[in-house]
Amino acid sequence: MNARLIPPPSPPQVLVFAASDPSSGAGIQADILTLASLGCHPLTAITALTVQDTVGVQSVHPVSAELLEQQARTVLEDMPVAAFKIGVLGSVENVLAVAEITSDYPEIPLIFDPVLASGRGDALSGDEIISAIREILLPQTTLLTPNAPEARRLAESDDDEGEGEPSIDVCAQRLIEMGVQYVLITGTHENTLQVVNTLYGPEGVIRRDEWERL
Repeated sequence: MNARLIPPPSPPQVLVFAASDPSSGAGIQADILTLASLGCHPLTAITALTVQDTVGVQSVHPVSAELLEQQARTVLEDMPVAAFKIGVLGSVENVLAVAEITSDYPEIPLIFDPVLASGRGDALSGDEIISAIREILLPQTTLLTPNAPEARRLAESDDDEGEGEPSIDVCAQRLIEMGVQYVLITGTHENTLQVVNTLYGPEGVIRRDEWERL
């Protein structure tokens, strides 16, 4: 009896929109390493070139929206994409370009890590970019993964004046009302003894995971 050889399943192909980090500590290089370690095949569309090292970001140079769109659509027309992952976009024009591309593929899950600042606090997204993200990318987002400061920035409201910072629960609720399906708020930037990551859905908290801060 001849054994039938079953070909191994192809790894999921994930298209990443993100900036290049020459130190590989973040950006598209870190996404490639992470996706490969999870058994995925990373595809990339570079949104910006950065000048940075392990200390901080010195400058960000967005690519043109036309070049960004050419990168992404060339891959999408050739290979089956299982998910989108978005990081730093670099300009309002790139936000618009990515939103237009992903809207053509509503069946593909969209994971958005809204990197608004570097780990040291260097600003990577200005007010105009944040406004564009709120208006046209958040309504398409399957899972948003901000840290607590990013969640507060994206969810800030004029009603907050004089009221202090809103809780992360309130921020998550606002972000879901903007159209995000699920929100995972990470607690690495909070001044707490434990790191708390909280996943939210339309009905509120789905789960919380806690670790001792190192």
